[in-house]
Amino acid sequence: MTDAPADGAPEAGTSQAGPSHASHAERTLRAAILSGTYPPGARLRERDLSQTLGFSRIPVREALTRLAGEGLVEMSPRRGASVRDLSLRDVAELFDLRLSVEVFAARRAAEACARGADAERLRALMEAAEDATRRGDPGEIPAANTALHAEIVATTGNRLLYDALAPSLGLMQWVFTLTGSRDPRVQCDEHRHICAAIHAGKADLAGALAYAHIERGREPSLASLRGVLPPG
Repeated sequence: MTDAPADGAPEAGTSQAGPSHASHAERTLRAAILSGTYPPGARLRERDLSQTLGFSRIPVREALTRLAGEGLVEMSPRRGASVRDLSLRDVAELFDLRLSVEVFAARRAAEACARGADAERLRALMEAAEDATRRGDPGEIPAANTALHAEIVATTGNRLLYDALAPSLGLMQWVFTLTGSRDPRVQCDEHRHICAAIHAGKADLAGALAYAHIERGREPSLASLRGVLPPG
């Protein structure tokens, strides 16, 4: 990766850096990774991305840092940034992480609702996931489902619990995208039941439904990715 100008000034022919540019670069690069435009292991050179996106290298660098924080990009002092080399082991470990965090979170979210916590954002994200499922949008369904899972954890009010899951949210959306052949209507129905239990304050039921939902998805996901991803 070529070093940025010493004074941090934008290169000729590129726009000034700014938070909105970093966010736009992040969204664009995430979509390109999830779609396979940048496959696993692909180099992500700041200069090339800067020219493609029309921004200075500063927001591009910020976008790469954010995506590394989501598990989609790997940063190396020698190699620079590259798309994560996703493997079947990564997918299996993601399911283990989800069982550890999300089942507990579903219980705690239900307990929070029973105490009167505001869960309107969870309700809104469930409606957004249902809408994406009805329209059959192959790109929006994984994004909406990832946001829904993240919000269940956020509804607990436990910041450290959310911080445990946050570094894997990009990886989660990636796996959801790669396994999009699974019936999204079934998944949506399972999400609906989990959210209903949370809103009703039924902690045991919410935890049981979350566990069943994650475990039902494990083997079909791994089976669909065998022969596509390396063992790891």
